[in-house]
Amino acid sequence: MSKTQKTLQFHELELDQCILKAIAHLGWEQPTLIQSTAIPLLLEGKDVVVRARTGSGKTATYALPLIQKILNSKLNASEQCVSALVLAPTKELCRQSRQVIEQLAASCGKVVRVADIAGSSNDAATQRHALAERPDIVVATPAKILAHADADAVSLQHIETLVVDEADLIFAFGYEKDFKRLMKHLPPIYQAVLVSATITDDVVRMKGLCLRDAVTLKLEEPDLVSLEQLTHQRILAEENDKPAILCALLKLTLIQGKSIIFVNNVDRCYKVRLFLEQFGIRSCVLNSELPANIRIHTIAQFNKGTYDIIIASDEHMLEKPAGKSQRKSKQGDHESSASRGIDFQGVNNVINFDFPRDVTSYIHRAGRTARGNNKGSVLSFVSVKEVPVNNAVEQKLRSCFGRETLAKRDTQVPNSSTSSSACEDGTTNSKTVEQLKRTFADSKERNPKETCDNIIKLYQFKMEEVEAFRYRAQDCWRAATRVAVHDTRIREIKNEILNCEKLKGFFEENQRDLQALRHDKPTRTIKVQSHLSQVPDYILPTALKRVAFNPSPATQAPKQPRISGAKAAFQRQSNDPLMVSEVDYNKRRGASKRKKTK
Repeated sequence: MSKTQKTLQFHELELDQCILKAIAHLGWEQPTLIQSTAIPLLLEGKDVVVRARTGSGKTATYALPLIQKILNSKLNASEQCVSALVLAPTKELCRQSRQVIEQLAASCGKVVRVADIAGSSNDAATQRHALAERPDIVVATPAKILAHADADAVSLQHIETLVVDEADLIFAFGYEKDFKRLMKHLPPIYQAVLVSATITDDVVRMKGLCLRDAVTLKLEEPDLVSLEQLTHQRILAEENDKPAILCALLKLTLIQGKSIIFVNNVDRCYKVRLFLEQFGIRSCVLNSELPANIRIHTIAQFNKGTYDIIIASDEHMLEKPAGKSQRKSKQGDHESSASRGIDFQGVNNVINFDFPRDVTSYIHRAGRTARGNNKGSVLSFVSVKEVPVNNAVEQKLRSCFGRETLAKRDTQVPNSSTSSSACEDGTTNSKTVEQLKRTFADSKERNPKETCDNIIKLYQFKMEEVEAFRYRAQDCWRAATRVAVHDTRIREIKNEILNCEKLKGFFEENQRDLQALRHDKPTRTIKVQSHLSQVPDYILPTALKRVAFNPSPATQAPKQPRISGAKAAFQRQSNDPLMVSEVDYNKRRGASKRKKTK
């Protein structure tokens, strides 16, 4: 797409008035670059490979022409049949795709019908009943739709459009054999659309299986969110330092807004949750062991603002053996991934408590924030062992943005090199962190580009201020033993199964009992001492001790740490920026939402 080419508006894309009405109701003013480019090609009936970064509106890119084609075919259709199939790798993404399609088809009445047989229910009878009504669009994972096609529960011979969302994950999730078998159930001629954030070898192989004379879109759009929109920062910390740092960041309100804390396995999810619970910090867990309906409900409530912190694991992405396809684990759900595809809304911060084990995982974790035109930040805890991966991520980001973008970013941040050097001069007296500094210094000597223009900036944080939190944090971290984590996991699954979809309607009608549906309730596995939820004056940073603290009613709420009223004065007295990001997440609006939820 040339720079001089005009970007088409929604009313110029030859869409039906019913679709335009739904777009106006959603508040979409103009299409994104990928939408204005791909929709005309899809309406022409061409096979297209859509490659665009996360949060760029890929779902609406294929949903709009899909609905338009169904509306056109209904004018001359003689019988009702399944005319479109949308494949996605996870149940969460299937539900998300169905919701977007239903929102865009809301003004079409019952002309366009959508069925999600992956995320809606695990009951095979319910799925067969939904397919028996022959919906226009079926959304499913390859394994689900293949099982029903083999059982003759659905006919795919009238399929006109095949959409594969997050195509680079279909084979990675172990669906290659299912996908190849599914192709035999499709008619010889149909339109195919592959949607992906990256073009991998798996996507190329899939392209050869289902596309003919495909158009691969190469847009003048960055693969990653700009540095002005998404900031990358790191804290040099070993395993023993991470709990104290996380506690200090949250209790001193240095991190504000909705946050996702990523760890590398399910046990770590519950260990971090039990740790935060002892300090009165409420959070909920998202992992592949929870039932699909519970995961979907947790994400929906998080997007509504019910929870501020989610602890998620992307162990599915990371534990795949090299050269082998990931198959269904004994305990977890292989159709689940927290770092890919899920449209987390309004996320201000992504915290990598466990640094990702590869560059791809880092990119997709970062994609959970700064979606659309929103701003966000990524804060990573980096240990000595994780330095090589951090350097690989730095090199990847550098190759995407280039030195000109870095120079532009640095000119917009006054005295960036000065503040960075100040942090390096007086960060901590800890031997571990000093060793980390030497490791990073050695890496900079080996690579001259590793200078003050690093994309992943050192977080301006004085480690000596955490020393007062260290003893409390270590005691609470040790209290979250393997036995406590195991008991919590069992109790969590039992409680969530009781709060199933059948009871959801009852709880919504009985508001007093609605609290039973919350996913961040105290687990009571570990004895919680009430005094730990408060931050006494003797462990406050020196600058905060000089500030008179007058708690306001909002400050006394359970979600608000005690010293939040003094944060602004503390920032004025400190030369270092303390916030992970400068995102204005609208305190008043957030406070009103919390009052409503109560």
